[in-house]
Amino acid sequence: MDNQQPKSKRLKSRFQVTNNNRSLILGSVIATLIAITPYLFTLYESVPATKVWNTFLFTYDSNWYESAQVAAWTLSNKLIPLYLLFVWFFTCRHWWYHALLVPIALYVYQIIGILNDDLEFADTNLFLYLLPIMALVIPSIYLIRAKMFNKINDADKTMQELEDEFRIGPKGIFGKLRDYF
Repeated sequence: MDNQQPKSKRLKSRFQVTNNNRSLILGSVIATLIAITPYLFTLYESVPATKVWNTFLFTYDSNWYESAQVAAWTLSNKLIPLYLLFVWFFTCRHWWYHALLVPIALYVYQIIGILNDDLEFADTNLFLYLLPIMALVIPSIYLIRAKMFNKINDADKTMQELEDEFRIGPKGIFGKLRDYF
């Protein structure tokens, strides 16, 4: 009976095993999502090179691009980096991860421009649309940086310790979304 662990230690070790398994599964899912991006990029090749693309779900008439395949290729050139930015945003644990909102907003704006067939130039006035997002993100990152350097001057902490202090604890996707909305 001396070899048995107390009940609290057994529960703690089971929790650690469960937490490690969850972390391993989540890491595997994220790695798989990143690894399939070359396949996702080549999906445009399955779209026919015709002006009108009829499927059982929808009919797409490519007015601007003159080919549904060119439209799908253009869209995939914006969706894949946006997809990877979202993975990076939701898995990043550094204090500066909010800076990723600027390129995310850029790609969202460009995708809206691609989907609008009547638009002549997809990237016009982009800075004007990104200005409100940048006006929020850049000062907040600067303030966090200023607080970190204030603490560096006041204490003998390393940069890693300060990043850990500002790091938001691991949350799921829905937890991070709740922080913004």
